[in-house]
Amino acid sequence: MDRIILHSDLNNFYASAEAARDPSLRGLPIAVAGDEEARHGIVLAKSYEAKKFGVSTGDTLWQAKLKCPDIKFIPPDFELYSRISHEVRRIYDRYTDRVEPFGMDECWLDVTGSERIFCPDLSGVWGAGEYIAQEIRRAVKRETGLTVSVGVSFNKIFAKLASDMKKPDAVTVVSRENFKDTVWPLPVEDLLFVGRKTEAKLKRFGISTIGRLAATEEKFLRSLLGKNGASLRQSALGLDSSAVLPVRDMPPVKSVGNGMTARRDLICDEDIKIVLYTLCESVSSRLREQGLTCRTVCVGIRDSELFTYDRQGQLPVPSRTAKALFDKAFALVKSNRPFGKGIRSLSVRATSLSGDTSPQISLFPEDDLPAPRENLESTVDRLRAKYGDTTVRRGIMLCGNSPVGADFGIDREVLYSE
Repeated sequence: MDRIILHSDLNNFYASAEAARDPSLRGLPIAVAGDEEARHGIVLAKSYEAKKFGVSTGDTLWQAKLKCPDIKFIPPDFELYSRISHEVRRIYDRYTDRVEPFGMDECWLDVTGSERIFCPDLSGVWGAGEYIAQEIRRAVKRETGLTVSVGVSFNKIFAKLASDMKKPDAVTVVSRENFKDTVWPLPVEDLLFVGRKTEAKLKRFGISTIGRLAATEEKFLRSLLGKNGASLRQSALGLDSSAVLPVRDMPPVKSVGNGMTARRDLICDEDIKIVLYTLCESVSSRLREQGLTCRTVCVGIRDSELFTYDRQGQLPVPSRTAKALFDKAFALVKSNRPFGKGIRSLSVRATSLSGDTSPQISLFPEDDLPAPRENLESTVDRLRAKYGDTTVRRGIMLCGNSPVGADFGIDREVLYSE
């Protein structure tokens, strides 16, 4: 029996979420975009009205304004997007427990067997799959005000492809019976995991459609693309058998990281410390969320001429406190900072992860004890989760011209220092 795999894609998620929050934005050319002054001035998402003017994701703000003089820019609200994403996933959970996220706005659902519960009177696999997809589409629209495009197929690759074929607010079925007529004429770049470089290599040899890819000998594709060539051919032939993996069954996290482009080039140690503390607190909090510690800290440095390099170092003992991450990250940046140039952006990544969170006890009482610091930072996590990220801040964050661009108030702010 064929599997029934759905792929649900929230249409223009960021822009639609903003319009759902503020109905006055509906029908207007809007773009969710970064802060140009903070050097994050690119379009992250755009409404269909802005798209009609040629505005594209990745455009700078001035490019978007040139294409659409009346465009309205809105700063991103990732807390809103995350909340809505979780609301939508709760809708998916009503139909199956096998839901695999693919970013914040897309999910695969394996609803094989669910048709016996939700549509027992429908005969035929694809009729049942389309019925459940339509139910999900209507529920998302009714409960969140957003629209989704849903693809229905017998594997993940074709379900994803189907969801992209009709937008917005549509359901498309790619069955075992019609996939050759439906999928094979499409451009090869429409296939998942065919990026720009792979597309260019394939088209150099006349492989411009998914059907041509399916008809190409595996030996040639291996010589051209390695193992990826054979995998792409299997996908084009409809032979993808990968399972839909719920979050609980997904492979363990290999690293936890965060990066930031500063509002201005970082020149002095004080600026570097502010950015690194911001990043390390974020990474530390996420490690605690997932019950992990790390042994290795990696930093990414991009200088004012956009030259990028990475450095890494090991901690004396596994840890997840922001202080331990910061001390190692700052030492790495100090010993590897670009000579005669400012630093444009920094990233911090925790690797060599472990689920062992038992603190290492020191023989020397004057050493910094990990348990009290862990308790302190866990308490700060809870305060921020309840009252907002600016509730508790380090004193160093209150410099007058912060390179992280945060405008912190002082009304409810609690400062703590080392």
